[in-house]
Amino acid sequence: MNNKEKVILTGDRPTGKLHIGHYVGSLRRRVELQNSGEYDKIFIMIADAQALTDNADNPEKIRQNVIEVALDYLSAGIDPEKTNIFIQSAVPELTELTFYYMNLVSVQRLQRNPTVKTELEMRKFEGGTPTGFFCYPISQAADITLFKATTVPVGEDQKPMLEQTNEIVRRFNHIYGDTLVEPRILLPDNAACLRLPGTDGKAKMSKSLGNCIYLSDTAKELKKKVNSMYTDPEHIHIEQPGHLEGNTVFTYLDAFCTDGDFAQFLPEYQNLEEMKEHYTRGGLGDGTCKKFLYNVLNSRLEPIRERRHQWEQRIPEVYEILKRGTQAARERGIQTLNEVRHAMRIDYFDDKELIEQQTRMYSAKGGK
Repeated sequence: MNNKEKVILTGDRPTGKLHIGHYVGSLRRRVELQNSGEYDKIFIMIADAQALTDNADNPEKIRQNVIEVALDYLSAGIDPEKTNIFIQSAVPELTELTFYYMNLVSVQRLQRNPTVKTELEMRKFEGGTPTGFFCYPISQAADITLFKATTVPVGEDQKPMLEQTNEIVRRFNHIYGDTLVEPRILLPDNAACLRLPGTDGKAKMSKSLGNCIYLSDTAKELKKKVNSMYTDPEHIHIEQPGHLEGNTVFTYLDAFCTDGDFAQFLPEYQNLEEMKEHYTRGGLGDGTCKKFLYNVLNSRLEPIRERRHQWEQRIPEVYEILKRGTQAARERGIQTLNEVRHAMRIDYFDDKELIEQQTRMYSAKGGK
């Protein structure tokens, strides 16, 4: 395996359809990176095994959403000729590598992981935290390093996970020799995309909170959600000055709109700065802002919707794409795991030197 390769690994849990937070947080960037020609290999994982860590009692939910995520990938522009889309549970090498990494991370270190803390607070498991969920930073480290990923495009909330991955890589390489690759995180280049809030103004867009705009939403569903979005509660009358901070409509415009959108949908302004200035001095209503946002979002989602409809008519082909991607992922994983076993000195059947040394040792004993 060429250690100078540029490799991307990223993915999503199949607990539901993907939303626009996924899109601006990493999916849009994945398509750009895929088409850049700068990377030797790209792997995108549908993390069904990880999703089961907090859905063990409802595996059918995961089973049905694998295809939903695959359709979202393909409709957003992921090209199976350039990118390997694979199913996590069908790559058993990931499980084995996770098991080895468990010996390199303490319970106390997992407890300090900010992402784990946040997720645990949000889920509030009854009867205790499942061990699999608690250990998912270790599983994620295995996901990244099995493919020797050099770049991981994710949202800001995943930074603690990448830090933990690099800790594991450094510890493994220190103990067993230089085997694994430290990945670097690739964050969205637009600050508004780092963590897109929900339509209700809550800190995070989340399927469980019901505050998402999905990539597959119809134009009618999109309009309803945009019209109900949180803005400025003090901006009751049009003539009153409006506030931008915490105003979800303007956060979404920061993430999505371009100067070209104004020329097409709101020619009264040349750019977003002009619109913001008018809103903050008063005289611009929330209804106008929401109509503009709807037009911007719909122009982005309409081609995605159309591609999704086409792929929905070709489900067997989608599964063939997943099968081919999973086979490619396994080939890569087997290669890395062989190197890991060799570094850890547990490749017993391939270690001819060990067998010969022990043969001589026991032969000498027998001759005395």
